[in-house]
Amino acid sequence: MRKWILASAIVAAQLTGFAAVAGPWEDGLAAYNRGDYVPAFRLFRPLAEQGNARAQTALGVMFRKGEGVPKNPVRARMWFSLAAKRGDAGARAGLSRVSRTLTQQEISQADAMANACEASNYRQCEY
Repeated sequence: MRKWILASAIVAAQLTGFAAVAGPWEDGLAAYNRGDYVPAFRLFRPLAEQGNARAQTALGVMFRKGEGVPKNPVRARMWFSLAAKRGDAGARAGLSRVSRTLTQQEISQADAMANACEASNYRQCEY
């Protein structure tokens, strides 16, 4: 009986803690879904700079659409490219879509930006 009570208490604490704690990704996603793009960007950017492919894809979308940041397909390609290298399927689709709108010179610029960003461990990413 005592083990059952302890196990129940642990499960209850985990469930309560899980429901009450949201991280930067969840907070950013909630802000984005509300249309609060500037706070969403501020939450996604540090995650993207830590190599989080979902956050990198989110920044790509935001730059492609001009949500919370000036519309910039070159920067969108940069972030999509970084996320695609990490295996994000949404980033590959975004990369393909945004690349159709760019000149070869813009593609080269975006690729150079992505390489510099990655080489600097995300410390020299242009926004």
